[in-house]
Amino acid sequence: MPRFQALTLTAASALALIAVPASAQNGSASDPQFATFVPSSNPNNDKIDYSIWDEAMKNVVVSMGPSLRETAGRPDPSYGSRRQYGHVSRYRLEGTRIMFSFLDSDVKASFGEYRRDLEATADTVDIQSLSRNEQLAFWINLHNVAMIEKIADEWPVRQPREIKIGGVPLDDAKFLTVEGIALSPRDIREKIVFQNWNDPMVIYGFWRGEIGGPSIQREAYNADNVARLLDKSARDFVNSLRGSQKSGNTLQVSELYAEAAPFFFDNFGADVRAHVAEYANADTNALLAATTDVEAVIKEWDIADLAGGVREPTYQNIESDGRTPSFRIPQSMARLLAQRETKFRKILREGRTGTVTFSNITLPGDPEDKDNGEVE
Repeated sequence: MPRFQALTLTAASALALIAVPASAQNGSASDPQFATFVPSSNPNNDKIDYSIWDEAMKNVVVSMGPSLRETAGRPDPSYGSRRQYGHVSRYRLEGTRIMFSFLDSDVKASFGEYRRDLEATADTVDIQSLSRNEQLAFWINLHNVAMIEKIADEWPVRQPREIKIGGVPLDDAKFLTVEGIALSPRDIREKIVFQNWNDPMVIYGFWRGEIGGPSIQREAYNADNVARLLDKSARDFVNSLRGSQKSGNTLQVSELYAEAAPFFFDNFGADVRAHVAEYANADTNALLAATTDVEAVIKEWDIADLAGGVREPTYQNIESDGRTPSFRIPQSMARLLAQRETKFRKILREGRTGTVTFSNITLPGDPEDKDNGEVE
């Protein structure tokens, strides 16, 4: 079984004087309480070091690879049982997963420590005076750290939206505090970032813990990579089944776009189609050409982990080259990873366009050349 060292996660505040270009236009917060977070018109060149969070993400995030626009059929029940454990979602072979079932108490505690360190960083660094890219990276990282922390604390759970903090759903619970202001994950998205960054690409940076949402990246965001990672996440999502599908004359899209509509898509149908077209590959362009209407109906709320948010009572020995089992994992997870292997090998065999990113941990079914990192 993969082992995790306790991560000592500290938000480093060492600053580097490197100029970073702006990524969006200035906006204004509609809620006076959040006006303090409006970016300064005179940004400095300070930077925040997220290298420790970057290391953590490389150890707990597993890529399922790019979407092939092929529905994953419903799996058979676990051996010796009529009960269905693990993931059954038709989107289960898309996006990325957090390895919640492998995290021990020390690692879970480290997530909370790091979240509090990020909050404290705002007491010593003037967040609003950072470059816009630097600010955006801060808000995305804080949001995603907080989501991972709380889901890890409550795991096993089938759907993150089932989680409540003080009786309030996770997304709306104000358990974060920045510069003395209580914030929820939704506040970060809608009252800070969506209000002050005009490019809808920002919606793809925020991880909800659900299969149906944007992928979490295997890198921490920073001022230098934020545009690249958001573009990568946008293309992954737009060109996946969980992002766009065709039904008759209608382009079905994720409900995520309806949620973001008040900020980015005033003329919903036309604006969403134009946005999708910006990131569309050949298959998605064909969907656009074959449809005229738009409907935000696609959703999948199941947790984006490897185990389906449950502890399965049956395990399977995983062997390497027919030798002694290296570790034991739930049968449903072994099945999912075998499907992942089949998908990766199909991509390589058919020479499909895209990138397959392998994790740096050893998982059953990983191709022998996984250490190469990415396969174009």
